[in-house]
Amino acid sequence: MADLLPAGLLEVCVVVGASSDRLKDICEEREKELPLLEAEVLQVHAPPFVKKENESEPQAGLTRVQRRRSFIKKKRERFEGVAPAEPTAKSADAEVQDVTVPINVDLVALPQLCFPEGLHLSRDFQEDHYHFLVFTDVLGNRTHGVVVQYCKPIQNGPWSSPKGASLYCPYSICVISKYPYYNALRDCLSSLMAQLKTCRRAEWDLVKDFAARLALVPIPPPGQLHVVFNLRPLQIILPSTEDKEQPIIDLDLHLPFLCFKPRQLLQVITSMLTEQRVVLLSSDWALLTLLAHCFLLFIRPLSWQHPFVPILSQQMLDFIMAPTAFLMGCHLRHFEEVAAETDDLILINIDEGTVVSFSSDSTGIPEVPLVAEDCFIKRGEALRMHYDLDISHLATSTDINDLRAQRRLWQQNLNAEVQKITLELMVNIFREVQDHLNYEHRVFNSEEFLKSRDPRDQPFYEKVLETHIFNCFLKERLNRKMDAFTRLEMSTRSQRMKAMLDSPRRPMMQEMAEKYSKPESRFSRKLGAGMSDTGEDGPGGLPPRQGSVRNTSQGHASLRGITTFRLPDFPDPLDFHRVQLYYCDIISYLDRAMMSVPPENSALLARYRYLRGLINTTMGKRLEALCDFQNLYKMDTDIFPGELVRMMADSLPRQERVLAERRSELQRLISRVRKDHEKDQSGRCDDTVKKFELPKKHMQLEDFVKRVQESGIMKDVETINRLFDALTVGQQKQVDPEVFRVFYTVWKETEAEAQDVHLPAGVIGHLDTNECVYKLSSSVKTSHGMGKIALTQRRIFLLTEGRLGYIEITKFRDIEDVRISSAPFLLLRIPTLKIKSSQRKETFEANLKSECDLWNLMIKEMWAGRKMADDHKDPQYMQQALTNVLLMDAVVGCLQSQKAIFAASKLAYFDKMKLEVPVMVPKTTSETLKHKINPSLDLTVPQAVDVLLYTPGQLSLPDAEGGGNPKLWCALSNGKVVVFDAASWSVRHSSIQVGTSRLNCMLGVDQHQLWIGSQDSVIYIINTHSMSCNKQLTEHRSEVTDFALEEKDQRFTQTLAYSCSADGVVITWDVSTLQVRKQFKLTCDRLQSIRLAGGALWCCARDCVLELKRSGMVSRRLSLPDYLRSVPTAFSCFIHIAEKEQLWTGCTDAGELCVWHYSDLSEPAHKIQLQDCAGVNCIIKVKNQVWVGCRGRIQGKPRGKIYVVDPERQSVEKELVAHGDIVQALCSAEDRYVLSGAAREDGKVAIWKVE
Repeated sequence: MADLLPAGLLEVCVVVGASSDRLKDICEEREKELPLLEAEVLQVHAPPFVKKENESEPQAGLTRVQRRRSFIKKKRERFEGVAPAEPTAKSADAEVQDVTVPINVDLVALPQLCFPEGLHLSRDFQEDHYHFLVFTDVLGNRTHGVVVQYCKPIQNGPWSSPKGASLYCPYSICVISKYPYYNALRDCLSSLMAQLKTCRRAEWDLVKDFAARLALVPIPPPGQLHVVFNLRPLQIILPSTEDKEQPIIDLDLHLPFLCFKPRQLLQVITSMLTEQRVVLLSSDWALLTLLAHCFLLFIRPLSWQHPFVPILSQQMLDFIMAPTAFLMGCHLRHFEEVAAETDDLILINIDEGTVVSFSSDSTGIPEVPLVAEDCFIKRGEALRMHYDLDISHLATSTDINDLRAQRRLWQQNLNAEVQKITLELMVNIFREVQDHLNYEHRVFNSEEFLKSRDPRDQPFYEKVLETHIFNCFLKERLNRKMDAFTRLEMSTRSQRMKAMLDSPRRPMMQEMAEKYSKPESRFSRKLGAGMSDTGEDGPGGLPPRQGSVRNTSQGHASLRGITTFRLPDFPDPLDFHRVQLYYCDIISYLDRAMMSVPPENSALLARYRYLRGLINTTMGKRLEALCDFQNLYKMDTDIFPGELVRMMADSLPRQERVLAERRSELQRLISRVRKDHEKDQSGRCDDTVKKFELPKKHMQLEDFVKRVQESGIMKDVETINRLFDALTVGQQKQVDPEVFRVFYTVWKETEAEAQDVHLPAGVIGHLDTNECVYKLSSSVKTSHGMGKIALTQRRIFLLTEGRLGYIEITKFRDIEDVRISSAPFLLLRIPTLKIKSSQRKETFEANLKSECDLWNLMIKEMWAGRKMADDHKDPQYMQQALTNVLLMDAVVGCLQSQKAIFAASKLAYFDKMKLEVPVMVPKTTSETLKHKINPSLDLTVPQAVDVLLYTPGQLSLPDAEGGGNPKLWCALSNGKVVVFDAASWSVRHSSIQVGTSRLNCMLGVDQHQLWIGSQDSVIYIINTHSMSCNKQLTEHRSEVTDFALEEKDQRFTQTLAYSCSADGVVITWDVSTLQVRKQFKLTCDRLQSIRLAGGALWCCARDCVLELKRSGMVSRRLSLPDYLRSVPTAFSCFIHIAEKEQLWTGCTDAGELCVWHYSDLSEPAHKIQLQDCAGVNCIIKVKNQVWVGCRGRIQGKPRGKIYVVDPERQSVEKELVAHGDIVQALCSAEDRYVLSGAAREDGKVAIWKVE
């Protein structure tokens, strides 16, 4: 159990130097030339340093290191001769002592790394010198070391003089940690060296005490809490990581920018991204590791997977003969030797700032893509890297720790800027990778990705795409990892999100204008998906509220919210009793710190609880630790140590196990971590990445669907089914691989042709900025002269020949008729296409010849799609029509036979729908409906919209991040949440996974958190800023069905939230602390909703509606009306209308509403009949209206219906029909709009205007 504790700051402390026997020999031989000595391990100090009295083994609670091995060392003896600064042995059979050290620390190679230039005696005193090490085990786990070399005089030797020693022997002290705390450990060693030079205590006692103290220091958890401790004369700070996915950064990230110009830095980064054999060289050993570690951080989120040895001693130089990629470092004096040793090396001279390629490949180091390079160079040149310039206006502090704190803050701000620059570089390089990923089948279409790159950038991508680190990057993207890369990519992504636009990629008019008017900007925009809005007008999100205009400019980065926790002074001496008292002091400090934290700062409280849980575990107080971790689980699951808790629970002694089982909250926690462990063991996620390949055998429908989805052409299964029918016309229902290959080739060729369409500025000016040309005819004769007919998502126009000009033919919504005719030509009649527009008197006619039938199909399909989109206020219809048109074009180009047009007609979905089953949208529906959106557009099949929640905008957040805009949260099947920006109805987050079960309810508790109740009985809490779910409430035993919120007022000091579950349990929560205030259980059949009204709590179950006092006592009970008890129905929903003291209820299988009066619930209810309604699912009050979502029937077919009821007249004002399946979610957007969500057959969200 204790082995799972995260390691403390210290893994092991090692003293390295020359043996006393060798120094004696030198003294006796009196050699004139000082020989090169062999460095040896003299002392090893590793935890545990204290034991319980009368125990031969250390206490389990104090053991931190998991994997250790034995090291035999000689017991220290006081030396009276030549070298008092080191231990000596009396004889060959000297007594030995067994010390355990971490298994990944190589004590054999360590002396060479501590003295990479060898151990040289010196006649002159040498200043202390520090350098840094990295050790990597066979599993790729790294540990880090900081080494100080210092000199000690050799007394009583032949070189001694009356004035003092004239010969000095160097020693090294190496502190090894699992964490890269380079600056902190260097500071610790600096404090030690100051003590060694002034203290009269035995030197090795000081080193051992120093190591023992560092072993007591806990590592801060990820977040904004840093740990501080005193190691006189310095104050040491251990910074935490920003989140669990980020590494610890405790070094100066701007060092590479001081050593290299930005272009050379890009060469180094490119060498790593292409997995070259890289060697760093410098005359300063310290710079090798520091810069190498910086380079590893610069390429994140890609992770270096190859040998990483930043320091090679002279004896290790043969490591560079390794055939694999690596990143190594050695002294600059070996430059010529290394360069001559082998080919295919990238030599990086840190001292001169140069990068030299000794590559057999004549191309050398490929250049970074142009856009990414320009941005990086500009940002890098703008860095303020000179500390003295930034503090020139400040007074000089007289306190060294104040000076260090000032410098540290400056460095942390600069580090943050450097991280932004390098992360932006990675995003600019790999931004469009996601456009070529198929998440369902885990496929990356590398060939198409390469084709989409500029030819000048392709050599770079060709090498990168073949690397192992890029493959790991793809795995993380396919797993939808939400890291800093994803967050930055999403915040800077164009509004033309692929998830919203399931359309082929075509350049927009805005991009064309930049492409041809500004050649230097040709690649400054990504050529993403085809259109941002296929309607004539934008979807028109919610109008911005007054005062929503904000200044989004960002100044110099600053660190906010950083809190430091100061550890108590270390005990002296270090025995078991004092160490236990020290841990008690830490817990006391943590308790005081937690008392001073406001309850709403749950993130900081979670970090304190994490530390207290670890300290309690270290002390062996398992039950106290479990309580801390149980509270931590509510506050932040990201830092919850699940495996530690599970092992701790399994190792509980019988007496403690009984006590834990008596505490229901601990029992639930243990049960959950065990369940999560079993799930992790049984359900390992698929992390393979497949490259798209064309099929090699005949495909049945199922395999064909998979292949088309993998190709990236489309995802919609129904459309792919129609494509299958088109490609198999007149033959067996299977697609020949050659047919698929030709179809795929034609599709990609037409896409490439569209990229090369040249439109002059005069033509581009007539088109909207987000329009794209999707189809261009051959040159034909028309009623307006010779030219080419162009089709966009909004119109068709003629691109006249000669001096290229623009003549608009018609917009699709203006078309009145499209038909094929014929025109005489000599003795023949040539097929022509006639288009009648409402905006022109004359009919447009074009002699399209062999293209006539195809253009007829395409224009009719776009016309029908436009009409459907306008009638239903749903732009997806137009997107789908456009996809159908492009598929028709590809099918005709693929088949090239007499049956090609007939096959293409199989894809004319909307044109057939218009002719066969015209769907008339009622006038009332059309007038009230504003817009429709599809949360399932990025999925292969529609998903039911289970819950909807609107959250208003937050003026305190910048619009650039989308935080200031209102949002619409849509809960879909299987725990998926899609978030829309309600100002534009564009997708902000296409996939937030909240468990794996159905989501039943959502509640916006405040500006920072949103609660979601799940069928798996858990309340998930989403941070609305980071869009991450890292808190869970697990007190319910059955599925959570609803929430209610009570704002704080004069009676309540804190905001309270109520949750209910299907088993009748109601829990009152303190929102700020997430603690349970009260809990009670009701006797009812499936409790499904809860409301606060009139100072009472109202609960709706299937069989009754209950009025409760705050204590949970039932005041009144309302049962189903007598006339409904004979039919299989139940209450489904209810609302209160306070001003009329009315309670409105709806039932699952009854087409009516019942209106009850508060004053006497025993009186019969007034019934409001809902025509053609088969059951009521949801009900809300908006202004002076009641909106009811129902399961209706139209012409015998199930449809979703919404009834708008006037509470005053208690009559239906409107019947709205806009969903193809039952309406099961309603919500209001600031009383201006109502949003409705439908079940799976429809899967869309409708936005309605409220009058």
